[in-house]
Amino acid sequence: MKNNSKLLIAIVAATLVSLGGAALALSGQDKYELKVPNGLAFSEFRGYEGWQLISVSENGGVYAAILGNPTIIDAFRSGIPGNGKPFPDGSRMAKIHWIPKKLETFPAATVPATQHDVDFMVKDSKRFADSGGWGYAVFEYDAASDKFAPGTEASKPPQAHDAKCGFACHTIVKDRDYVFTDYRHR
Repeated sequence: MKNNSKLLIAIVAATLVSLGGAALALSGQDKYELKVPNGLAFSEFRGYEGWQLISVSENGGVYAAILGNPTIIDAFRSGIPGNGKPFPDGSRMAKIHWIPKKLETFPAATVPATQHDVDFMVKDSKRFADSGGWGYAVFEYDAASDKFAPGTEASKPPQAHDAKCGFACHTIVKDRDYVFTDYRHR
């Protein structure tokens, strides 16, 4: 009986894995295969959904959570960028944007609803030497198809077709190593 139970568990697990793979195949997209021209790939940010919160923001009616990998969290905690030092190579941020809505159970609260896009930044001073050491990417999300696509010239704001798409906007914070976001007291 014990062996039959193990066999049943193995069959159920294999079935669930294959059904999950089939569901992914039906959706037609593995977001981790997407890439911005000139190299910045979604896969470079694998696991971003579990990164620590750096901050939140609202811009143009869109809400955002800014998340960071351990390298950038450690840098913020050490005082960067306020201490004038640059972020170390390997620092990564993800900024997830949502269209807001009123919370049905508590209408006084406004909360994230449909995802709008996700922006990424990675510090790699050799790879992105001509953009302040940072590579950027925007991947727009289409809720109807449940798919992501690289940002384009038609995006708001318009995105160039390379990993330097965010550099022009970020030059106004050059003295902060091109990072707008602050890490606030917890």
